[in-house]
Amino acid sequence: MLLIFRSLLLVLLLVLLFCFSVVLCVLRPLHRDNVYVLARCFAAVTPLLGIRLVIRHVERNQFQPCIFLANHQNSYDLFTLANVVPKGTVSLGKKSLLWIPLFGIIYWLSGNLLIDRKNRSRAMATLKKAAHKIKQKKLSLWVFPEGTRSRGRGLLPFKMGAFHTAVATGVPIVPIIASSQNHIRLGQRNNGVVIIELLEPIATEGIGSGQIREFAADVHQRMASKLAQLNAEAAQMMAADLNHPEV
Repeated sequence: MLLIFRSLLLVLLLVLLFCFSVVLCVLRPLHRDNVYVLARCFAAVTPLLGIRLVIRHVERNQFQPCIFLANHQNSYDLFTLANVVPKGTVSLGKKSLLWIPLFGIIYWLSGNLLIDRKNRSRAMATLKKAAHKIKQKKLSLWVFPEGTRSRGRGLLPFKMGAFHTAVATGVPIVPIIASSQNHIRLGQRNNGVVIIELLEPIATEGIGSGQIREFAADVHQRMASKLAQLNAEAAQMMAADLNHPEV
């Protein structure tokens, strides 16, 4: 019964959000704060997931312009990570998103960038466009560097595009880690705890083109270490909540 109720309510809310998104994007297409406004809407749906969301160091999303690097787990990212998206931020997504009926055009009109990873020259052109937006329009870029959902496989290897763009523009990287969301089930009343932590900004000035892979490997190690830490903490908090449900 809970699964049916949550699913129907989620569908209804998503339909309403879609209608609002259409109006917003038609009235102000490609506006610098479209993504932020829509993120606020999706964040408001988070309580429906039955989780306790713990957010740490959200003030670090004000180091702008910058490149936010977030781990990508599953579709619930749309709701949980939306809670920490700041103004003046656009995301970098796969070009294939454009072909999702209705969603794709809204994603583009929201001001986000689409990258064709199968075509190197087009991908590089998109990254140059991203660099231009960062420099000239003072926009931050939100990237899932794994390039796909991890679905419980830990932190996957990173694509290099975001790091090349960061080094080319000289803006810092702000890693964002969310603890595991793979335990979330719409049919469960209590889906436990998800912790989101923004790590300290990492400077990119002075990094040469020949050092980018080494730099990316270091960032990956930091994020993987933090993910393991947050997963352990979230598990402990979930256990404590079960033992003391009245707290």
